[in-house]
Amino acid sequence: MMTFDSFKHHRRSIRLRGYDYSQAGAYFITICAQNRECLFGEIINGVMQLNPLGEIVLKWWDELPNYYPPAEPIPSPIMAG
Repeated sequence: MMTFDSFKHHRRSIRLRGYDYSQAGAYFITICAQNRECLFGEIINGVMQLNPLGEIVLKWWDELPNYYPPAEPIPSPIMAG
């Protein structure tokens, strides 16, 4: 098992200092698979066709307001890497 090295594994935060991310606003979420592997479907004739894993992601995206009532997720594309 690989041990955690805080110097080697340190990532700089891209959050704005002093910004209250709990306030209302538009937020973008990006999920990237390791090595940008296409896990959620494929492009067929220029259209993203979700596979079963992509369907699960979409289902839970649509479920967000049931767990976080203030959330209002907009239709969001699931894109190939």
